[in-house]
Amino acid sequence: MTEKKKKVVVTGGSGMLGKWVVKHFVEQGYEVLSVDTRQPEEAVCPTLIADLDDLGQTYSVLAGADAVVHMAAVPRVGIVPNDATFRNNVMSTYNILEAASTLGIKKVVIASSESSYGICFAVHPLAPEYVPMDEAHPQLPQDSYGLSKVVNELTADMFHRRTGIQVVSFRLGNVIQPDWYERFPSWINNPEERERILWSYIDTRDVAEACRLAIEADGLGSVALNLASDETSMAVPSRELMEARYPQVQDFRAPLEGHEALLSSDKVMKLLGWKPKYRWREELDKLNK
Repeated sequence: MTEKKKKVVVTGGSGMLGKWVVKHFVEQGYEVLSVDTRQPEEAVCPTLIADLDDLGQTYSVLAGADAVVHMAAVPRVGIVPNDATFRNNVMSTYNILEAASTLGIKKVVIASSESSYGICFAVHPLAPEYVPMDEAHPQLPQDSYGLSKVVNELTADMFHRRTGIQVVSFRLGNVIQPDWYERFPSWINNPEERERILWSYIDTRDVAEACRLAIEADGLGSVALNLASDETSMAVPSRELMEARYPQVQDFRAPLEGHEALLSSDKVMKLLGWKPKYRWREELDKLNK
């Protein structure tokens, strides 16, 4: 007898990152339902239009699912008013976890962000306390987007305590889709570029694989994990980047002898066996051939 495919609901499946998550799960043999506020440019699975701020609709779209990958969100500050950013991101995530827990869904992945550390959108410029910055680094957002991600991680912790649901919150570095590598030469030698994201990047395809590995793993509880490449997006060595833009930082927790990432993904590599497959130099070479 053929084993029934597991069903995964991907929210935000029509978005820049979500479409790659959808594609990966489909290619890996999962039954996938994409949920968004608009249809995708290319349909690789059914898409349901729904408002995840509405708990009733959230129950409906999750019915029958084995797992959820929640990518839907206002993706940064400045798109809608601050209160709308906070309300949308927090309530949609609460509703996903409420509905999933009640429906008996055991595993959820949610998109958190490096913005939760507070550096990205700081009104008053903020330096990291140490580098590479791991998950123990204080989260000190000054904006509603970063705050929404901190709240969502706490919401995940609460639902895990209450119901035992497994929730992996990925603190995503700067997400890059494949055709964006052609942009890299415009910044790779300029330390002032991308300093607020600690020069991080992560390929959409690497994010998609990490989401699948998180869904397939057991016993993780509720855990927040940085997810970024193991190198910076720069041609300037990492220690030189820090000296140029964050000279006040003196706490170095790795040798930093080359282009090592300053947003550490060591924990996700250990827990999930994940490693980035797509690196900017190789991808740029492919585009230039």
